Amino acid sequence: MKLSIGNIYVKDVVLGEANGFAGGVLTIDKQAAIDYLMGEDDHITSLDIVIAHPGDDTRIVPVIEIVEPRVRTDGRCLFPGVTDELVPAGDGELKAFKGCCITSVGGTYGSFGDGVIDMGGEGAKFTYWSQLINICLVGETDEEFEYHEQQKCNHAMRWAAHRLAEYVGKIATDVEVEDTETYVFDPVLKRSAERNALPNVAIVLQPQSQMEAMGYNDLIYGWDMNHFVPTFVSPTEILDGCLISGSFMPSSSKWATYEMQNFPTIKELFAEDGKTLNFVGVILSNLNVALDQKERSAIMVRNIALNLGVDYAIVTEEGYGNPDADYVRCQVILEDAGIPVVGISNECTGRDGMSQPLVTLDEKMTALVSTGNVSELCELPACKTVIGNLEAMNRDGMSGSWGYDEKLGKSGRDDGSIIMEDNNWFCGDHIAGYSVKTMLEV
Repeated sequence: MKLSIGNIYVKDVVLGEANGFAGGVLTIDKQAAIDYLMGEDDHITSLDIVIAHPGDDTRIVPVIEIVEPRVRTDGRCLFPGVTDELVPAGDGELKAFKGCCITSVGGTYGSFGDGVIDMGGEGAKFTYWSQLINICLVGETDEEFEYHEQQKCNHAMRWAAHRLAEYVGKIATDVEVEDTETYVFDPVLKRSAERNALPNVAIVLQPQSQMEAMGYNDLIYGWDMNHFVPTFVSPTEILDGCLISGSFMPSSSKWATYEMQNFPTIKELFAEDGKTLNFVGVILSNLNVALDQKERSAIMVRNIALNLGVDYAIVTEEGYGNPDADYVRCQVILEDAGIPVVGISNECTGRDGMSQPLVTLDEKMTALVSTGNVSELCELPACKTVIGNLEAMNRDGMSGSWGYDEKLGKSGRDDGSIIMEDNNWFCGDHIAGYSVKTMLEV
């Protein structure tokens, strides 16, 4: 399978009365975009589009989803089973607007899985998103049954982000690209002797799929990952929109759809493919609740890896807590099968950093990459502008903030300053590989 992504670099985004791209400036017809989105989903009651630039004294909260705007040159939809009918993903040509993103924001209500982005100041250091021009889609919906629920599907606003990414991406249809990324995934059984002489490496992805109720989990080709069992997939499928983010999981631990579209660890494996390793693909697994489900998935991952002839594996999870059991068990069963593993995840070591980092550990896990401690406290001054609703931090059970603490008060203070755990940075641990954090050995 061959996937080509032509990159168009965006220097600025402005709102106007016609769509266009010239001189590095992306112009979006604001009213036409809003009319299109509201016509696609009756549950959306109001929408606004606001642009936030890197360095702006702006705080965005509650952030629901982030997507990269793209277009397929063959006319196929960006997200099969979501923005249009089911079609294959993983090959063909795309164009992508780089340097910007579609950011879905709750106009009033937040959720456990929603988070914060600061575009400037000290807070900008905590996420990759502050480096991008955020095309913020701020909306209200009639999903009243979710208003006072900690866990929200945020269905209308999440899918609106995917539709807007496709709408904006179509502006690139006749725009000349500046450079092209090409990813070729050759059939595993039809590779040269030279390739086969290199170590076989696979990456095991564990997207979020814990919720038994539908509408919260990640989707593959529009299908809820709770119904999924471990499967071999081409890495080009992941980069081409077959997998999209859900609403469940502490905010900093999530993979935004943007990260799935650009999965940095997958791209690094492609960069080394045929040089230092033979990249034999993605084993797409899941995260479960019951122990027998966890064990079943681990066994299936092991057997796929053995049948692919995997020599080394990377295992990475979306989330922490209960998913740690899936993450650890998968690594241990691969190690027992003679396949050395590197694990990538964040950790929850408490505000003092002294607690056990994962819910469960095993001495066979000898190579772990940490993308940060979700429990570390962060205190920041007010920003001049808030896009969304700061009160959501206090009211709606967001994963790293609270309405009252006898020592710390509330997370979103009356003067606009905030105190929260790193949990609350939207996809802030960037487990897919964008991590902005480093480790200090003391």
